[in-house]
Amino acid sequence: MFQYNSLAELVAAAEQAEKPLSEIVLQEQAEAAENTPEAMYETMARAFQVMQESVQDGLDPNKRSASGLTGGDAFKMKRAVEEGKNICGKIFGTAMAKALAVSQTNACMGRIVAAPTAGSCGILPAALLTIAEERNIEEKTVVMSLFTASAVGMVIANNASIAGAEGGCQAECGAASAMAAAALVELCGGTPKMSEHACAIALKNILGLVCDPVAGLVEIPCIKRNAAGVANAFVAAELALAGIESAIPADEVIVAMKKIGDAMSNSLKETAEGGLAVTPTGKKLCEKVFGCR
Repeated sequence: MFQYNSLAELVAAAEQAEKPLSEIVLQEQAEAAENTPEAMYETMARAFQVMQESVQDGLDPNKRSASGLTGGDAFKMKRAVEEGKNICGKIFGTAMAKALAVSQTNACMGRIVAAPTAGSCGILPAALLTIAEERNIEEKTVVMSLFTASAVGMVIANNASIAGAEGGCQAECGAASAMAAAALVELCGGTPKMSEHACAIALKNILGLVCDPVAGLVEIPCIKRNAAGVANAFVAAELALAGIESAIPADEVIVAMKKIGDAMSNSLKETAEGGLAVTPTGKKLCEKVFGCR
């Protein structure tokens, strides 16, 4: 039984079995839960359905969060893509629109899948849904890739953190980017080792990212960081699929992230006492919503 303490060990097991990471994770999780692989798959398939629904809900141009701070941006991004006005092409623009959509659904108290957290919920579904639509990948394959993503998330959680209050946003959007990058690689035919490199690259790109929510709400800058996070996942997956390797192994990057989070000031770990939260505009927005000073 895996302890999910090392991504390298998971990759070695997959290579030895000559199977994708998702297959060995599904089998192991079924055994650990004393359940069937089919039942475990159905549970993940239901989560994937919620992900799809959260994208559609978040694309509503008229929906606004209770605070009034956010809403409508996903629709704007989607429209820019449809009109050919975005500068980075359809895949990139669509992924950003979906990431914004899920994050806005969260801000509006809609149903989302924490992947791995509510604050980073848009990154993984945006990455997988976008590439699945673009390459016409069947749903079963996409759902299976979520097991690969979950394994990456568990290793990060066990060796570092997935909580902004403990490790800053590197622990939330960073973990989500790493999960998405690894899953993207598998979806696009990459090897388990390539998924490991994609995980490492994604995390390295986002080390040190602070958690500084304006007014203490998971809206500003969290929603736009989800768009950046899915972009980071695509960058990491592209590099890994091209055969580019991370000089620092993923397990070591995760430990480095843990140490960085421990060294980070508490004012930059979800307390809204530092960073963007205490800028003049950040304070004004807090006062507007809560009357705080």
